[in-house]
Amino acid sequence: MTLATTRQAIRHLVDEKSAASAMLAYYAFHHEAARSQIVAWPPTGHAQGFVTVAQTGIDLFRPLLTMHLPLPDLSASAALLRHVLPPGAEAFAAVPAAYEPLIRALCDVRTAEPLVLYQLAAAQFEPFINVLVTRDDQDGTARFVVKQPIRGQQTVVAAATLNWLSPNFGEIAVRTRPEYRQKGYGRSVVASLAHYLLEIGRVPLYVVNPQNTPSIQLAESLGFRDTGAREWMLELVMRPE
Repeated sequence: MTLATTRQAIRHLVDEKSAASAMLAYYAFHHEAARSQIVAWPPTGHAQGFVTVAQTGIDLFRPLLTMHLPLPDLSASAALLRHVLPPGAEAFAAVPAAYEPLIRALCDVRTAEPLVLYQLAAAQFEPFINVLVTRDDQDGTARFVVKQPIRGQQTVVAAATLNWLSPNFGEIAVRTRPEYRQKGYGRSVVASLAHYLLEIGRVPLYVVNPQNTPSIQLAESLGFRDTGAREWMLELVMRPE
C-alpha cells in the first residue's frame, strides 16, 4: 500500500482530538511523507495496529518509532515490532507506559526516560510580555528566545521551540543555559510560544520528566495541567528472536 492508503487504513485507530494521542497522530498523519513509513497490522484488511517509522532531528541514523499495538494480542504485537525492526536494528521509541513491558521483553533498552504529558488550560493562561523575548524562527518553525551578550556576542540563553505541530496541537520544548536559570527566561519564552499556538488555533502541550521539578513548576505556573497520560522515550536495540 502507498503511504496515503496506509494512513487512511489506520485512521480509525487514532483520536486526533485527544492530547494523549497527539504525538501518535502527528507522526501517523502529518509528518513529512518523504521521511515517514507506516507498517500496519495485519498488512491487508481491517487494521488493528501500526508502527510509524520517522526520520527526525533526534538522530540521523536511528528512526523514531511511534505505535498503536494490537493489544491484548501479544503475539501479533510482537510480530509487528519484529517486522519493523530486524535483529540488531536500533531506534528511539516514544510509547505509552502500557507498551513498555512488551518492548523490554523484545529489545535491549539502552536508555529510558519517563514522561508526563501536560496540556495548557487556556482559561487559566494569562499572556505576559517580557521585552527580552524575541521571535527567532528556525527552519521555518516558530521559536521564541532570550539573548544575552556572552564574550561580546549576542547568544541565545533560553529558547522555546516546537517538537512538532499538527492541525490540533503543538508540543513545546524549552532549553535554558544552566547559568541563566532561575531568572524567568524559560517561563517567558514558553509563555510566548504558548500564546502563539493559541493564536493559530492549536492546543499547547508540554512533556516533562516527572523528576524535573523546576520544569513542572514552570509549566504549572503558566496554566499547564497534567493530562494523566504517561509515556516512555526509549533508546533500544531489537534482540534476536
